[in-house]
Amino acid sequence: MRPLALLDTYGAALAAAGLDVPVEPAPGIHCAPAGRFLPARLPVADLATGAVAAFAAAADRYRHTHGLAPQGARLDPERIAASFAGDRMLRMAGRPVPGFAALSGFFPAADGWVRTHANYPHHRARLLRALELPDDTDRAGCAARLRQLPATAVEDAAAGHDAIAVRVRTEHEWATSPQGRAAAAGPLVRILARDDTADRTVAGDDPARPLAGLRVLDLTRVIAGPVAARALGLLGAEVLRIDPPALPEIPWQHAENGQGKRTALLDLHARPGRETWRRLLADADVLLTGYRPGALDALIGAPGTIRPGLVHGRVCAWGWSGPWADRRGFDSIVQAASGIAVAEGDCDAPGALPVQALDHASGYLLAAAVLDALAARHRDGRGRDVAVALARTAAWLLQAPGRDPHPPPVPARPGPRTVATHAAVTTARPALAEYPDYPFPARAWGGDPAAWVVQGLGG
Repeated sequence: MRPLALLDTYGAALAAAGLDVPVEPAPGIHCAPAGRFLPARLPVADLATGAVAAFAAAADRYRHTHGLAPQGARLDPERIAASFAGDRMLRMAGRPVPGFAALSGFFPAADGWVRTHANYPHHRARLLRALELPDDTDRAGCAARLRQLPATAVEDAAAGHDAIAVRVRTEHEWATSPQGRAAAAGPLVRILARDDTADRTVAGDDPARPLAGLRVLDLTRVIAGPVAARALGLLGAEVLRIDPPALPEIPWQHAENGQGKRTALLDLHARPGRETWRRLLADADVLLTGYRPGALDALIGAPGTIRPGLVHGRVCAWGWSGPWADRRGFDSIVQAASGIAVAEGDCDAPGALPVQALDHASGYLLAAAVLDALAARHRDGRGRDVAVALARTAAWLLQAPGRDPHPPPVPARPGPRTVATHAAVTTARPALAEYPDYPFPARAWGGDPAAWVVQGLGG
């Protein structure tokens, strides 16, 4: 399997959207195998390299649209691996951070395995309610309860309480289920043109920062959406992340994925917050959201009616149709449900990919599609909806050739040149080796005003 085979699938998605553009990497984009840094039975290194290549190639297509010189890219496997393993590379005051909370992980059930996700306090509380356990239950108590229950019963109870837990399935079980078939259907990235239009205006003139002057509203959390927003900020966009005051972000996640962004708090359920939000959106070029299908429109209306010509990028867990479209999910949960955990495990227990590859790859694919949608808007003025789903990225990985039945048991650790330290925080450098660091480190969460700083140029 050639390292950039993912570009073929991405190209098919662009063709399906009516964007007939070449997606082969430009002559200046070079890559090397990343397998020793991301060893797995599934071709996760190819997924990671291909997703970053798609972003780099889309950036050059955007530059070309605006008459800027292409930059190319040297796809350094060590830098890509470090970026995809950002949680493991992160150090705060010299110490590593815990990637998962006590009630997150694999647990034996009465008839198989389940995987839970309870990193956020509200997800932990919902999981305990679903399991009919007291709020102070520890991991041992949760494990004891789960051993008493069938895996499907756990999954159903979690869904009924808006908690996050799934039964660990084989690839065949997932692929033949209604939710698995729906998740694998359609293009890798969905791009749909709308009828609303914007004036075509001039973008920035710096090839290293081709998005200078464009404004991105980021309403996403955890990894995939924040990675997309961070990537757009790397190219010069002004990124403003908006969070609800009542749901604080996990500090280490913000330290890793909040780089290059300003961050403000708004309560969209309150009238003043919605009014401020509408003013921000009316002057934005890109909106990134991680809401489940229809949730944002129900709250504030269709974004394209507020800002004609907007590029709206969306990320979800399970896809945009099928019986699980409205369910919550994370990378680790999709791995467990889709068969990846079984493929990467052994006869004693399920396993996992060496990094949260579905999240990171989906984030770069979303950023690439946003760039292509912005380039298309420059030509025809039309707004577009762009969408990725973790389960669709997982389907690509599961269907891709190039499995290794005997990968190295321990990955090579990226070296010190792949990280940057600011004050007490050490983070992975950008995946694109031409950029030594992000524009600035993560700022205090929620500490910025909910207002644009840069006068936008449009895209």
